[in-house]
Amino acid sequence: MPDVKRALCRSCGTPLEHVFADLGLSPISNAFQRPQDLDRPEAFYPLRAYVCGECRLVQLQDFHQADDLFTADYAYFSSYSTSWLKHAETYAGRMVERFGLGAGSLVVELASNDGYLLQYFKARGVPVLGVEPSANVAAVAEKERGIPTLVKFFGVETAKAMRAAGQAADLMAANNVLAHVPDINDFVGGVRVLLKETGAITFEFPHLLQMIRQNQFDTIYHEHYSYLSLLAVERALANNDLAVFDVEELPTHGGSLRVYAAPKGHRFPVSPSVEAVRRAEAEDGLTGLDVYRRFHSRVMRTKRSLLRFLIEAKEAGKSIVGYGAPAKGNTLLNYCGIGTDLIDYTVDRSPHKQGLYLPGSRIPIMAPEHILATKPDIVLILPWNLKDEVVEQMAAVRHWGGRFVVPIPEVREV
Repeated sequence: MPDVKRALCRSCGTPLEHVFADLGLSPISNAFQRPQDLDRPEAFYPLRAYVCGECRLVQLQDFHQADDLFTADYAYFSSYSTSWLKHAETYAGRMVERFGLGAGSLVVELASNDGYLLQYFKARGVPVLGVEPSANVAAVAEKERGIPTLVKFFGVETAKAMRAAGQAADLMAANNVLAHVPDINDFVGGVRVLLKETGAITFEFPHLLQMIRQNQFDTIYHEHYSYLSLLAVERALANNDLAVFDVEELPTHGGSLRVYAAPKGHRFPVSPSVEAVRRAEAEDGLTGLDVYRRFHSRVMRTKRSLLRFLIEAKEAGKSIVGYGAPAKGNTLLNYCGIGTDLIDYTVDRSPHKQGLYLPGSRIPIMAPEHILATKPDIVLILPWNLKDEVVEQMAAVRHWGGRFVVPIPEVREV
């Protein structure tokens, strides 16, 4: 095992000594395999998360460079989830109303993907600008949705260049990106540079509190450098002269936070919800270390339970397939050692994934219609956070007696 004392917290620089979860060796979760790759070796990296004994930021030890993870043909396109599009449209409408945004404003989204969010601000007549490191998804945003997009990693230097170009923001959105940045202080420092003194930023991220409560260990993968609580995020923001003024608890991704922040000395009233979330985290032990140390034992129990369910179903002659090819599903399958011996194939709505194979497990990815053709007995929903959407889309599965199953927080039928 590497000398953990050499790994330093990416937020405060404290040596990392406390293991949160050790998921063994895993491939990069979005490194899907082409048919011609199947006879070639595949790279696996340690997937081990620590909690900082000082600032309580849960984080991976670095084994891979961010430019390798996000600048090639990135396989995740936000617009293939109808529930996520609805979430984005609702957000845009609320922000326009709350902050009085209009034709003289500028909304900047960090990690803007394929324009899934900014299209709704544009439709309301608000000028927008995306910042996205993956050129292939940025191209879709520009060509299909007319969203101007800067193909860059965001940080202090990028923010300075944008500010010099007259692109200071009235509102910044950072949805599910803060966990993906290797240098959290450079990223947040860039926000402070680009944000107007009267502006605001919202961060959305899966809440560590819910991850622990609901055993969501499959959200640990190499593209996620950090796993965030309000406690840890407030400290990172304060280090860069930003302060939180509101927090909303959201159902997305199994339980997320939307954190509103602005430059210190801002004009916004501080919502009582900020103290309420701080109190909830403290009551669940996130200010100490014991709750983090206990997490891995629950992870191992889930692995044994899922394997037991799949093996017993196979031994009973049941056919099992997956639904979805999300990063979290690849963490789960690789940690549990599940391949085509237990799951025949999986399906995904994104044509960018169809015809490929899941990394590590080498399970083939088909179009959703393949389920209707083969009529499996069990559909394992890998993006369990979208289970309601999946069950609605694939309602025909129940017509032949098929069952939907989710693996997290425990194996159960839905």
